[in-house]
Amino acid sequence: MDRLFVIHYNELGLKKGNRDYFENALCGNINAALQNCGTERPKRISGRILLPLSSSADVSEIKKRLARVFGIAYFGEAWASAQAVENLEVNAWGLMEGYSFKSFRIEARRGDKTFPHTSVEINQRVGAYVKERSGARVDLENAEMTCWIEIVEKYALIYLERLPGPGGLPVGTSGKVVVLLSGGIDSPVAAWKMIKRGCTPVFVHFHSFPYTNKESQEKAKRIVQLLSHYAFRAKIYLVPFAEVQRHIMVDTPLETRVILYRRYMLRLAEQIARQEKARVLVTGDSVGQVASQTIENIDVISRAVEMPTLRPLIGDDKVEIIEIARQIGTYDISIQPDQDCCSLFVPKHPETKANLAEIEKSEARLNVGDAMKAAMDASEVLLEYPSYATGAVRQL
Repeated sequence: MDRLFVIHYNELGLKKGNRDYFENALCGNINAALQNCGTERPKRISGRILLPLSSSADVSEIKKRLARVFGIAYFGEAWASAQAVENLEVNAWGLMEGYSFKSFRIEARRGDKTFPHTSVEINQRVGAYVKERSGARVDLENAEMTCWIEIVEKYALIYLERLPGPGGLPVGTSGKVVVLLSGGIDSPVAAWKMIKRGCTPVFVHFHSFPYTNKESQEKAKRIVQLLSHYAFRAKIYLVPFAEVQRHIMVDTPLETRVILYRRYMLRLAEQIARQEKARVLVTGDSVGQVASQTIENIDVISRAVEMPTLRPLIGDDKVEIIEIARQIGTYDISIQPDQDCCSLFVPKHPETKANLAEIEKSEARLNVGDAMKAAMDASEVLLEYPSYATGAVRQL
């Protein structure tokens, strides 16, 4: 039997007139994710994608990488059998006989209605064959072993393991977003959620070097490099923010500084978004989590820019965010100590109910145009790639 992976999707199947576009994007992303794994190009068939394997294919690495490809609902290492029920019996048992199990079930799906046996008949025929040879009982609810059989087009696919994919939409199908990335736990999770919805991320990290060390920049690069395993490549802008902060610190009331910092960060991020032809900004805000994230402050901060600001974590609590951060691997990086620019010169009792008129009055006294231009001009721009990709990191 020929060995391959069978890959299923859910949401893509609902796209109707745009289905080809999404399926082709998913195939391209699968191909990009499986560099040097010994696979051939993915092939679209009815409602699924087949991934042929060479004799030297690294199956373990393929499973690891497919689990990160957005758009995949589930997948499994499969074998292609001849389309005859007698072959299905022999080949299913040939795969199962190397395992020890006391109960099993056959789960067949007949996509090709010209096949002469129904799904129920396949289950009965193959199940009886396996039961006779294994002595195991059939259990349709809690079987120790499940054998899946799919009859689709010219293929009869048999597999024993079904692994979950991450779901979502293929990266690159939903446009470009600019993500404001701190060194904390939340913003990487917000970025991951947007990547899951098919968005291509451009990251912006603000730092206050030389008033702080370079640890936050190094953390940001590590986080983006990890997230590039989901996005395939990711651009990051490292923007010096210290001079803008200095103007704010000298010329505005102490309690409003955090709000002003964030308004000017959004303005700089909006400039980058326009350069990158992105339509929206993304932050890791969650209502009430810190002083700057009260409803009143979120409102005032958002009004600094014309571009929409998306907040994927807005209704999540910290426990939920940490759980995702652990799952995707960013948590251990995020908790490393660093000197974040927003923690620099922060008052003990920041404003929690900002007044837009007062904030705009404070901004009217500022003269930060030159500092903002200098910050843009001095930004360092990097491309980060997955660890398995060649070229690793290069400066633009």
